[in-house]
Amino acid sequence: MQRVPERSLEGDPAAPIQSVRGQTIAISYIPASLTPTSLTCNQSSLLLEFSCPLLRGNLIDPSGGLSNLLYKCSLVGPLKTQSTEPRQILLRLYGAILQGVNSLVQESVMFAILAERSLGPRLYGVFPQGRLEEYIPSRRLVTSELRCPDMSSEIAEKMARFHKMEMPFNKEPVWLFRTMEEYMSQISSLSFTQKDHVEKFNQLKSFCLEEEMQNLKTLLRSTASPVVFCHNDVQEGNILLLSSRSSSPSDKLMLIDFEYSSYNYRGFDIGNHFCEWVYNYQHSEWPFYKAELSDYPSRVQQLHFFHSYLLEMSPSLSEGERQSQEEAMLLEVNRFALASHFFWGLWSILQAKISTIEFGYLDYALSRFNAYFEQKRVWT
Repeated sequence: MQRVPERSLEGDPAAPIQSVRGQTIAISYIPASLTPTSLTCNQSSLLLEFSCPLLRGNLIDPSGGLSNLLYKCSLVGPLKTQSTEPRQILLRLYGAILQGVNSLVQESVMFAILAERSLGPRLYGVFPQGRLEEYIPSRRLVTSELRCPDMSSEIAEKMARFHKMEMPFNKEPVWLFRTMEEYMSQISSLSFTQKDHVEKFNQLKSFCLEEEMQNLKTLLRSTASPVVFCHNDVQEGNILLLSSRSSSPSDKLMLIDFEYSSYNYRGFDIGNHFCEWVYNYQHSEWPFYKAELSDYPSRVQQLHFFHSYLLEMSPSLSEGERQSQEEAMLLEVNRFALASHFFWGLWSILQAKISTIEFGYLDYALSRFNAYFEQKRVWT
């Protein structure tokens, strides 16, 4: 690992910010490119040689993410570490970026703050193509584990802790529809040449998405939901089951990957998580996901989640107050789940055009919009 001095972010969008709205954030900047120079396959391992000669890494969990590539990296040979410097780190190389440089900078700041509060891995440094993170012995959850009552309770607790945070960012809930409007604008100029892509894209356009998005916006404006700091992507691949971090049976999970985090409506964060009960991204055959709409959480499973969430979020509530809020959250969360389907449907259309990751993005977009219309019939 190259050892480099910290420097100011002033004027450099790829370097670390030291002050955000009066809050000091210390992030190391790595003034070097770590773009892979060669990629070779050795049996089941993918070995990567980096421009930095002191690092060697293996591609890990290649099916675990649809946006980035992750490498577990180690110092080469007998090189000794300094002080508390780790021998292993996680190298994240950004994939197709839809959000722009400012969002990447904000994510690095969020990452550092969450690490300081022991709510996420440590951030060791950033560079133009990605960042270096703490490697935590763990594994990602699989979709079927989301419905395990103990797991669901802890996910609810972790989400509530996330929602209770005060972050030095814009607290207006503009992220959701502003991002969808940006996606929609980009989609309006898209075209595909491959026959099956053209057919699927035409089917998606037949949904009259711009008009439907306005209908959704009107519906959600009439649906009460508090604005909190949201993760916005609590799916199984972004939840780590820790190997040996805590002896507490109720502190074995960690949320990761904060690239979509922002102030947003609580209903979206929880509703989005419920939608992820349906989608298994570990499917080994095309389109490399499997959707089981019947796996969407039942009323009983949702109330179980809400109960754990409110115990952490508002422990002073009486039993009657908590039950009343749990019932109210059913409408809130299931309506905002519509926005989850819509958001990731639009996202997936764009990814079909720009991503190099092998995944059935247009199939996935169709799946999300079909689920949207099915959910809309039930909750509106």
